[in-house]
Amino acid sequence: MTFKAQPALSPWWEKGVYADKRPRLQARARLRTAVRSWFSGQGFEEVETAALQTSPGNEAHIGGFATDYTTPDGGARRYYLHSSPEFACKKLLAAGETRLYAMAHVYRNGERGPLHHPEFTMLEWYRAGEPYEVLIEDCAALLALAAEAAGVGALVWRAGRCDPFLPPERLSVSEAFGRHAGVDLDATLGDRATLAAEAARIGLRVSADDTWSDLFSKILCDRIEPHLGMGRPTVLDLYPVSEAALARPAADPRFAERFELYACGVELANAFGELTDPVEQRRRFQGEMAERRRIYGEDFPLDEDFLAALGQMPAASGIAMGFDRLVMLATAARSIEDVLWTPVP
Repeated sequence: MTFKAQPALSPWWEKGVYADKRPRLQARARLRTAVRSWFSGQGFEEVETAALQTSPGNEAHIGGFATDYTTPDGGARRYYLHSSPEFACKKLLAAGETRLYAMAHVYRNGERGPLHHPEFTMLEWYRAGEPYEVLIEDCAALLALAAEAAGVGALVWRAGRCDPFLPPERLSVSEAFGRHAGVDLDATLGDRATLAAEAARIGLRVSADDTWSDLFSKILCDRIEPHLGMGRPTVLDLYPVSEAALARPAADPRFAERFELYACGVELANAFGELTDPVEQRRRFQGEMAERRRIYGEDFPLDEDFLAALGQMPAASGIAMGFDRLVMLATAARSIEDVLWTPVP
């Protein structure tokens, strides 16, 4: 199928703008139907999670939207729009579900751009009792579904192209740092000074207040991500454990069972072998919120109900995929707003 270039016009509901956009929205609808059919065939239960939560999530760089609920007795309670259905889905695993998925509208404050929108659709799924590597197979199937729904043979983002029918390349984060940045990541783990020197050596700007994690992200975003998912999908696997707040440690405890899926240099999904230790999870959340206070001057409450449920949750693997981004790449859209039915004004 051929998609017309979306002109830079507004508002989105103007007939000419909408007419150019509509083929992408039709492809989106076909993919949504195909995704539901695929998950049903795999024995998954579709769940619907509440958007109002005690916490929007507890990752340092993800912002939340707050609202106050007026109780029947005239009191008030603070809620947040969820940034992911993750906490609710894991509570359902604790309750006894074994295979579940959600296509949830989620909300992130401070995010807007070609690949970001304050409200977007997260496709998230979990497999109890199964290794996280199985999620790689799921991702490969969904990439092919996206191309078939759009009637195309390649995923496209700007100058990048990716064959969605090829099996993903699996590359460790350490291998990627060596291949694309010339940095021996293992030799720098936890050593801020060494990683700062390496970042400066390859031409990146280093600030005095950059933490090890900041430097890791700079190298990843600037020197590595643009190369991932070119020609074929890439699974970037085994993140340093400090960069995987909700994942369990891998065989080498310096790293975690976490991978991200890339196509055309775009991150599409984030997967974990799920951490089920509530004490360790609390410690990690507290560290993330301390970092958020340092950078942004605010933090979010911990969901005590989630931490209680985590102690009863079975071993599981889970993944969150940006559904809108998947549609974007399948329809060669230039902006996430080109594949949203009604973008936020």
